[in-house]
Amino acid sequence: MQQSPEEARRDAAEDAQWSRPECQAWTGTLLLGTCLLYCARVSMPICTVSMSQDFGWNKKEAGIVLSSFFWGYCLTQIVGGHLGDRIGGEKVILLSASAWGFITAATPLLAHLGSAQLVFMTFSRILTGLLQGVYFPALTSLLSQKVRESERAFTYSTVGAGSQFGTLVTGAVGSLLLDWYGWQSVFYLSGGLTLLWVYYVYRYLLSEQDLILALSVLAQGLPVARHSRVPWRQLFRKPSIWAAIFSQLSAACSFFILLSWLPTFFKETYPSSKGWVFNVVPWLVAIPASVLSGFLSDHLISQGYRTITVRKFMQVMGLGLSSVFALCLGHTSSFCKSVFFASASIGLQTFNHSGVSVNIQDLAPSCAGVLFGVANTAGALAGVVGVGLGGYLIETTGSWTSMFNLVAAVSSLGLCTFLMFGKAQRVDLSPAREDL
Repeated sequence: MQQSPEEARRDAAEDAQWSRPECQAWTGTLLLGTCLLYCARVSMPICTVSMSQDFGWNKKEAGIVLSSFFWGYCLTQIVGGHLGDRIGGEKVILLSASAWGFITAATPLLAHLGSAQLVFMTFSRILTGLLQGVYFPALTSLLSQKVRESERAFTYSTVGAGSQFGTLVTGAVGSLLLDWYGWQSVFYLSGGLTLLWVYYVYRYLLSEQDLILALSVLAQGLPVARHSRVPWRQLFRKPSIWAAIFSQLSAACSFFILLSWLPTFFKETYPSSKGWVFNVVPWLVAIPASVLSGFLSDHLISQGYRTITVRKFMQVMGLGLSSVFALCLGHTSSFCKSVFFASASIGLQTFNHSGVSVNIQDLAPSCAGVLFGVANTAGALAGVVGVGLGGYLIETTGSWTSMFNLVAAVSSLGLCTFLMFGKAQRVDLSPAREDL
């Protein structure tokens, strides 16, 4: 009996999946890549206080520099997912990493090109955002195509733990470099390590022929086969798609606000405290929390719990309980309690990796990269507003409580939407696939 086109594509997709040794090698490599992505991303938040002192920035100007990353980040999300779905996410990741690694290493040089440091730093952060914006959509596309469905939550959460590990490394090593050699050394280290990672991936995991082929496809334009076109109208008629997008928006916005402002909060609220403590402990907690969330999610599903029930439970932890601890940060004057609350909030936010982030792959695995790009674009746009609004609230109210209230409000809206409308059934299948 002849196979239908849909069955043939499904069998081809299964054949293209990684073997277990390949999956382990790529999981470790992508974990390190995500770590370096965040090393480069959080270099600026770690160095903001020192750079503000050197260049005379106030809170609003520092907020402009911090939020400018997201101006670029939101513009390439959909492009990154589309490219990942078409030429392979690993190639998109490699090409973008080589560029953002170079720009990060060159940031101190850009800061001294002239007297307009605010302009140059804002420009470099926008450019870094543009290049890093393709990473997670391309990663989502890659894992949805190469990893078995029963292992996706664990693999995604393990790779996602690199975001906390990278923040941890930059917080620990960066704080020491900041004290010993100045803020410039933080950018040199994170950019240089990224370039070494790019060389490793190019040398040992990707063939030169595949990379050249990908570059030639990019240069000539992307041909889109009829069966691979994204059924946009069909997708956006589904409340579950909008619930996933809004929940991802809330999770990203809340995380970006805390990521950008927590170092300054601790530095100013507890000036005599050691930077390595508050820049390390929350992310040290977040690493095992991320891996645990993935293991727990896959385990619960294997025990017979409905997929959507597990995804919603993860969001209750990732958006609900985490926002409670964020609120507590604004109502304590104890350094130890503040570190505990920050650690709990950041650690619980990693449960989003096994909730809405994987839910997008549940809903539309055939176009998970570009759909995640749409969701993360919304999150990045909210991050621009959220980080900037956070700086404005802190400056105008003179209190950090308003910023933590903002995090809790955004998280609560996303959680309520997902609990009401979230589902896990596929919505990308149609008898007639049309590019609408």
